[in-house]
Amino acid sequence: MIDGLKPYPKYKDSGSRWLGTVPASWEVRNLRTLIGKRTERERPDLPLLSVAREKGVFVRSLTDEDENHNVIPEDLSNYKVARAGNLVINKMKAWQGSMGIAPCDGIVSPAYFVFDFQIANHRFGQTLLRSKPYVAHFGQASDGVRVGQWDLSITGMRQIPILIPHADEQDAIVRFLDHANGRIERAIRAKQKLMALLNEQKQAIIHRAVTRGLNPNVPLKPSGIPWLGDIPKHWEVRRLKTLFQNVNEQTKAKRQNEIYVALEHVQSWTGHFLLPEEETKFDSQVKRFRKNDVLFGKLRPYLAKVARPQFDGICVGEFLVLRPIQTKVLPSFIEIKLRSKQLIDLINTSTVGAKMPRADWAFVGGIAIAHPPDELEQEAIVDYVLEKAQALHTVVTRTEREIGLLREYRTRLVADVVTGKLDVRAAARHLPAESAEPETAIAAEDLPAEVELEPEATE
Repeated sequence: MIDGLKPYPKYKDSGSRWLGTVPASWEVRNLRTLIGKRTERERPDLPLLSVAREKGVFVRSLTDEDENHNVIPEDLSNYKVARAGNLVINKMKAWQGSMGIAPCDGIVSPAYFVFDFQIANHRFGQTLLRSKPYVAHFGQASDGVRVGQWDLSITGMRQIPILIPHADEQDAIVRFLDHANGRIERAIRAKQKLMALLNEQKQAIIHRAVTRGLNPNVPLKPSGIPWLGDIPKHWEVRRLKTLFQNVNEQTKAKRQNEIYVALEHVQSWTGHFLLPEEETKFDSQVKRFRKNDVLFGKLRPYLAKVARPQFDGICVGEFLVLRPIQTKVLPSFIEIKLRSKQLIDLINTSTVGAKMPRADWAFVGGIAIAHPPDELEQEAIVDYVLEKAQALHTVVTRTEREIGLLREYRTRLVADVVTGKLDVRAAARHLPAESAEPETAIAAEDLPAEVELEPEATE
C-alpha cells in the first residue's frame, strides 16, 4: 500500500518540537486562528449529536442501549447548536481523541466545545486532529488532578500548531486515506470472519463431544428431552442439582493465600483467568470456593463466564459455586458442558432483568445433564476438547494479533500522511475508481493448516 511513497522533496522547520520538520509548501498556523467559538442554543428540535473516541461526531440513537449510558434531560434548550462542519470537542476526553466534525446540524451537551473551523477540507481537518500525534498534544493541553478528570485548557488548545496543505492536497490526502482505510478494513473484517468461524468450530467440537461422545458409530437412544435429542445408548441423564450442589459459604474476610475472583477476572467462553497482578480490594460479602469447584457467572450468562479454578479463593456473589456431590461426574466434564453454547443459550432464556439479566440456581440446577457413567470416558472427552480448543485458540490469538498490527499500521500511516512524512499526491492521482468490493468469504480451504473442520453429526 505504501510502495513507492516517499517523503516530500523539501522540508522546513515547523517551529514545533513535537512536529519537527514539515513539507516546505505547507502552512503552519495556531489553532486559534482557525476556530471561532459558537454559543447558539435554544434548538431542542435538532437531532442530538454525541462524540466518541472511536466514531467522532455522530447522530445519537435514542433507542440503542449501547449509546445511552448518559441520561438525556427532558429540557434540551440549553444544549449547544453544532452546525454541519463545526468542530465539536468533548473537553473532558479530548486527550483520548473524542472530537470531530459535525455531520449535520444538531445539538450537543453544554459541556462540549463547539467551534467554526476554517479549513478547506473538513475531513482532512478532522483526520489531522484525531491523528495520534495531535491526540497526544491535546493531552498536553489538558490538566486535572487525575487522568480520568482531565479538562481541556482553552489557552493550551489555542496554541496547538495546525498543518495546512493546499486545498487540492488536502483532498488528495483524504482520497488516499479513504482508499487505504477501505483496504485495511476489508482485511480486518476477513480476519474477524475467520475468528468467528473458528469459534463456531470450537462450539461444534464441544457440542458433539458432550452430547455424543468420541465414537461416531456409537448406538443412540432418545434422551426423552426435546432440546437434548438422542444420546449414546450407554449414557445417563440426571439433573445437575443431583450431581452438583450450589455452595453458598458467605464470608467478608479473605484467608491467607486465597485469591479473589470477580466476573471480570474470567474470560468469556474459555474459562481462562485474567487475574490482576496487584491484589484487588473488595468491600462486600463474597463466597468461598475450593480448588476444582466450578464457577458459573449467573449475571449476563450469555457471556459464558464458566471456570474451574486450580486454587482456593473467594468470589463475588454473581457466581454459582458448584461442587460435586458423591457422584462419578467429573468437575472438568461439567465445566465444559456448562460452557457449551447449547446450554448457555438455554440458560439465557430463563434470565430475569432486561439490562442486567441473571440466571438462578433453580433453573440451572434443573437442567438435564447427559453424561457417560465411566469417568475414563469423561476424561477422554475432556482431553479431546481441550486439545482441539487449544489448537483453535492458538489460531484465534494469532489472528487477533494480526488485527492489532493492522490497526497499528493504519494509525501510523494516518499520522505519517497528515503530518507530511509521506507524499501521497501522486498515489492519490493513480488510485483505481471506487467500486464496492465484495466481502471475502471464508471457505474450508482458506483455514489455517492446523485447523480441521469438525464433521457434521449424523442423526
